[in-house]
Amino acid sequence: MLIAISNAWASDTDWPAITSETKPWTRWWWLGSAVDKENLTYNISALGKAGLGGVEITPIYGVKGNDANNISYLTPRWMEMLAHTETQSGKSGMKVDMNTGTGWPFGGPEVTVEDAATKAVFQKYEVRGEENISLNITIDDSKQRKVAYLSRLMAYAATGKKLDITKLVSKEGNLNWKAPKGEWQLIALFVGKTLQEVKRSAPGGQGYVMDHFNSKAVKNYLTKFNNAFAREATPYPNTFFNDSYEVYNADWTPALLQEFKDRRGYKLEEYFPELLGKGKTDISCRVVSDYRETLGEMLLTNFTEQWTSWAHSQGAITRNQAHGSPANIIDLYAAVDIPECEIFGISDFDIPGLRKDEMRKINDGDPVTLKMASSAAHITGKKFTSSETFTWLTEHFRTSLSQCKPEIDQVFTSGVNHVFFHGTPYSPHKAEWPGWLFYASVNMSPTNTIWKDAPAFFSYITRVQSFLQYGQPDNDLLVYFPVYDIWYEQQENYYFAFGIHGLRAKLPKFYNTVEKIRESGRDVDYITDRFIMSASVENGLIKTAGGNTFKALVLPSTRFMPLATLHKLTELAHEGAKIIFAEQYPEGVPGLKNYQKREKTMKKMINHLPEASFAQSQVSKWGKGMIITGNDFDNMLSLAGIDSESFSKNFKGQYIRRKNETGYHYFFTLLTNNPVKNWVPLAVHAQSALFFDPMTGTSGKAKIRTVNNKTEVYMELEPGQSVILKTFSDKNVEAGNWHYFIPNGKKIELTDNWEITFVESEPAILGVFKTGKLISWTELANENAAKNRGTARYSTRFMMNDLSADEYQLTLGDVRESARVYLNGNEVTTLFAVPFKVIIGKYLKQGENLLEVEVTNLPANSISDYDRRGVEWRIFNEINFVDINYKKTLYDKWETAHSGLLGPVTIEALKEK
Repeated sequence: MLIAISNAWASDTDWPAITSETKPWTRWWWLGSAVDKENLTYNISALGKAGLGGVEITPIYGVKGNDANNISYLTPRWMEMLAHTETQSGKSGMKVDMNTGTGWPFGGPEVTVEDAATKAVFQKYEVRGEENISLNITIDDSKQRKVAYLSRLMAYAATGKKLDITKLVSKEGNLNWKAPKGEWQLIALFVGKTLQEVKRSAPGGQGYVMDHFNSKAVKNYLTKFNNAFAREATPYPNTFFNDSYEVYNADWTPALLQEFKDRRGYKLEEYFPELLGKGKTDISCRVVSDYRETLGEMLLTNFTEQWTSWAHSQGAITRNQAHGSPANIIDLYAAVDIPECEIFGISDFDIPGLRKDEMRKINDGDPVTLKMASSAAHITGKKFTSSETFTWLTEHFRTSLSQCKPEIDQVFTSGVNHVFFHGTPYSPHKAEWPGWLFYASVNMSPTNTIWKDAPAFFSYITRVQSFLQYGQPDNDLLVYFPVYDIWYEQQENYYFAFGIHGLRAKLPKFYNTVEKIRESGRDVDYITDRFIMSASVENGLIKTAGGNTFKALVLPSTRFMPLATLHKLTELAHEGAKIIFAEQYPEGVPGLKNYQKREKTMKKMINHLPEASFAQSQVSKWGKGMIITGNDFDNMLSLAGIDSESFSKNFKGQYIRRKNETGYHYFFTLLTNNPVKNWVPLAVHAQSALFFDPMTGTSGKAKIRTVNNKTEVYMELEPGQSVILKTFSDKNVEAGNWHYFIPNGKKIELTDNWEITFVESEPAILGVFKTGKLISWTELANENAAKNRGTARYSTRFMMNDLSADEYQLTLGDVRESARVYLNGNEVTTLFAVPFKVIIGKYLKQGENLLEVEVTNLPANSISDYDRRGVEWRIFNEINFVDINYKKTLYDKWETAHSGLLGPVTIEALKEK
C-alpha cells in the first residue's frame, strides 16, 4: 500500500508542469456537422471543465430528421463553426485537431474516378500455339467495365518465354494472334477501381476514396483544404489526423508497373504468374516481396510524406494511424509527427475485484502491437505517441471507469503518452437522453453517467502523462523488424497489410522474441532497415536518427536482410556497438533481381563473422564492439553486459522507464494478481528516489538501499494500483517521506445502519431507504430502482472510540461503478478503480462519525428499459447504432445490472513501518 504526504518542494521534486498535451484528448464526432455556436460553446466548456486538453474534430453521418441543420463540409458556414470552436477551445485551455476529411478513409466529392482508389483485376486465358487465336479481352466484372482499362496482356509459354502482346488488342478488346508453338497462358491486367466510398461520411464528404499511392491524386485532394482555409481566413488546426488505413481492395495504382521497374530493376509484368502464385515457389515469394516493398514505398512517399509536408507548410503537424497499411508500418509511423496506435477491445487482466463484463470484445491492441507506434516515435525523437483509446471495450452503456483504468495503464507501459478517447459525440444540450451517439464509442461525454466522476480519471491520466512526456525514452534494446521475412512468408495473397486484428498470428516469431526480452526485465523499441542505415555509435551505445541511444540491437531469427543492412550492422559493431543475432545469421537477401549473386556476397560476409553454432550463447569481439550469438535471450543479454530490471522476481507487473536530467523515472502498474511488498532491484543507480501517486497527486521520498551494487527500492503495490518512481543519480533530495503502512490487527466492518437516498436519478426516486445492510439499489422496493441511471448516497454512522493508530484505511469493496467519499462532511476523494481504497485518518473523529458514499451507476439498466418500452433513441443515419458484433440488436433482454455500493466496507487501523 502506497501512501504519501503532500508538501511543497523544489522543482525537481514536484510534479512536471501540466499542459494541454498532458491532459487526455478526445475524438469529437460532429454528426452531420449539425453544430451551432451555442451548443459548441456548451460542449467545449463541459469538456474543458472536466479536464480534457483538446479535441479532434471528425465529421460523420447525421441524425435522422435533422438534415435541415446539417452543414456541408468545408463550406463557409462549416469553416465559421471551426473558427468558433478554435476560439472557444482556447478560452477553455484546449487545442483543436481535425481529421483531414470526414469519416474515413480520405476521399469525397472532389475525388474523380481517375483519382479514386485503384485495384488490379487479373484474368487468365489458356491457348495453344500455332493456331489463330481470337479472344475478346474485356473485363468480366460488369461493375468495372466503365472504369477499368487494360494495362497489360502478357503471354507466358511453358518453356519460359514471355511476350507482351498488349498492343495486339484492339480498342474494342479483340485479340487476333497466331501464337508461337507450345502451350501458352495469357494473363490480362485490368487497372480498375475499388469504387469504395468514404465510410461514415458527413454531408459534403460523400464520394470516392482517393488513391493513396498516387501523388497527383493526393495533391488534388489536399487542394480543397487550401482553398477552404484561404477563402475564410480560418486558422489551421493544431494537427491534421488520419485514421487507420481501411482502403479495401486497393492493391494497385496506374504508375505501379513503371515504379516497380524503376525501384526493383525488372518488369513485374513478366512475372504475373509468380505474383499470383501464392508462394508456391521461391521465385514467387520473392516477386511478391518486391511488389509489397514497392507499394509500401509509394504509400510512404506519395501519401504519408506528402501529406505531412503539406501540413507543415500550413503551420500544422500530422497524427497518423499507420496500422492497416500495406507498407513497412514502422516507417510509416516514423514519417509523421505523432504516431498513433489503437486499442480495440478489452484485455483479460487478472486483477481481483475488477468486474469483467460478459459482453466484451477481446483486445487486439496488445503491447507488442502498440509498441510499433511508440518505437517509431522513439527512434525518430518524436515527443508524443498517441493512441485511439477505448474502442469497443464492452457493449454500449456497460463500460465503467474501473475497466478503463488498467487498459490505459497498459497503453502507458507500451510507450503511449498522449491518449485520445474514442470518443465523444457532439450532442446538443437539449437533446433527449441518451443524446447523439456514435456506434463504436465508449461515449466519454456528459450524456454518460460515468462523466460525473470522469474528472478524477482525467486527472489521473494527466499526472501520468506529465511524467511520460517528460525526459526521453530509455528502453534498453533495439529489435530489428524483419519485414522481408514477413513479406516472404505471408503468401495468402500478394497484397498484405499490417492490420492490428490477427497480427500476432501472422508474426509469431517476432511477437515471441519481443515478449521473451521484456519478460527478462529489459524493454525494447523496434527498428527498420531504413533507420539502421542512419544509426551511429556513441560511447558504445547505438544512437538512432532521433538522438535516443540503446545498449544493443537484436536480430530475431532473421532470414532475409538487404546486404546494405548487414554491412551497416557489422560497421556499427566495429565502431563499438553490441549486435545480437538470435538463432541464426541472415542467409538470404530479399527480392528477385540478381538475388543469387547478392546471396553469394552475403555468404562471404557471413563467413567473415564469428563462427557460431547458436546452440549456446557466445560473445565475440568485433572491432570496438561485439557480436553475440545464441538462442537464449537472457543469457545473450547477460553476456553482453546488459543489466535487466531484475525486479521481475519481486514485481510481476508492467513498467516503462524514461531518463531525465537528474536520473530516471518509472511508471509501474500492477495488472496481475501479484501484490508487491518487497525490495525491488532497479537497473539504474540512485542516491535517492521519490514516489508519486498519480491517483492522489501526493508524493514522498522512497526507501532505497544498495545490495550487490544494485539500487533497490522498497515498494508496496496492490493489484490494479500504479505509481511513478523518480530516481536521482547524484543527489540526496530533501522531501517528506513516503509512508509505508501495515495493518495493526484492528479492523471493523460497517455492516449496519445503512441508508440510501438519491442525489440524482432518472426516473426520480424520492425518499430515504433504511436498508440496514448494503445492497444494490436495484433491490429497493421502488419501481424505478431497477431501471434508473444516477447517483445514490449510501450513508451510515459508526463509532470510533480509539484513534491511536498511525493511520486508517477505508475500503469500499464492490463498487458499481464509481464513488465520491465524504467523511464527517468532508470530501475525501473520488474512487473510480480497483482496489477502491483511501486513507482517511485526518477525517476521523473520536466518537460518532458519518460516512457518506455517493455512488454513480452505469446507464445499462436505463437503456434496457428504453428498449423494453420501445423508446426510439436509435436516431442516426447510415450504420445508425449497432452492437459490439456490428449487429442491430435490442438491449431489452439484458439482466438488471447491480448498482451502488455492495461492499464489504471496512476501516482498518494501520501502523507505519
